[in-house]
Formats: sequence, C-alpha cells, structure tokens
Amino acid sequence: MAFSFVERKTVSKKTIVYLNGYNLYYSRLKNTLFKWLDIVVLFRDMTLMAQDPSTEVIAVKYFKAPVMARYARHGAKSEQAQTQYLRAEKSRYECIEVVNGFHIFEPARLPAYLDDIPPSKDHLLPVWMIEEKQTDVNLALQVYRDVLKGLREQVVICSNDSDVEPVLTLIAQDAPDVAVGLVLPLREPGHGSRQFSNKRLVNKT
Repeated sequence: MAFSFVERKTVSKKTIVYLNGYNLYYSRLKNTLFKWLDIVVLFRDMTLMAQDPSTEVIAVKYFKAPVMARYARHGAKSEQAQTQYLRAEKSRYECIEVVNGFHIFEPARLPAYLDDIPPSKDHLLPVWMIEEKQTDVNLALQVYRDVLKGLREQVVICSNDSDVEPVLTLIAQDAPDVAVGLVLPLREPGHGSRQFSNKRLVNKT
C-alpha cells in the first residue's frame, strides 16, 4: 500500500479509522492471498502505533454494500465469504463498525469499445449498469460528523476515491487541529498494476 500521513497541530491520541471496503478490496486485495486481512492489526498495530505508540484506535468503521449473490461472480459463495469475514472481524474486535450502502441494477446504453475509434453515441450497446451506492457519502458524512462532535484527535481514511476530497477540505477549514491520515490502497509498483495515487487526495494532506 501507499501511505500519506500528515499531522496537524495536536498530538494524535484518540483515532478513528474509516475504510472504503469496495475500494480496499478491488484495488488491493482481489486476486491476492490477503482477502481475510485483519484490518485492526494492519491499521492500529502495524501502521498507526508503529508511528506513534500512544495512538488509541477507538473505532474502525468499514463502509461497503452487501454482496448480492445473484450478481456475484461466485454466487452465494461470494456473499457468504463477505458475511463470514466481517462477522469474524467484529467478533474479535469490539471497535469495528460496519456501515452498509446498497447496489442498484439498471438497464443502460453505453458506447461500444471499437479499436482506434473514439466513443460515439452512434455505437451504443445495451448493458446492465451495476453501481454501489452510498459508500462514499456515508464515509464522508461519518468522518465530518465525528470530527465536529469532537470524538477524536486523529482521523485516518483508507480510500483512493475522489469523493473523499470535499471532506478533507472541510476538515482543514473547520477543524485544523485534527490530524488527518490518508491511506491509498494500491498495489506495489512493478506488480502489473495500472493504478495510480489520486493526486487530488494526496494534495489535500
């Protein structure tokens, strides 16, 4: 993973971690041996406390939309795997909170991919549009709400999605004393990854 960590004016103590589960899985964990990642050990023990032993992680909030078996590649097995994984994590750590969004499935018409031809409305194909909804907005609202309520001295966000940018801007403006950590869930260079750090997010920290 790529880490960008910036402390503001106060010494970080009470900390809340916010994870975009969809982003973390598809950007970093899919097709690896780490699908049963212990998120508390990774973020609390190996990342935050390694930098500041006085850090107290009071909550790890995991944002996702439940897998729907009829649309998942492995059907009911995918749904069961997600349920079992999060159940195991929650049973081990009281600090974990799961916040659910949902999926929508709608028919749509999108431009066909044709070699050396730009996208055109003259070449549309019918497809099913599958979208995860509310994950990003739930994450952003929870971060901002926890900051305003004074529940923490530090917030750490795991996402490479531009939808997080507004909440980083607002925290800097409205709560400049709060330390902000940004974790970009990307594969290491040289592993065939075409993913890149979101510069809009990195520039906010």
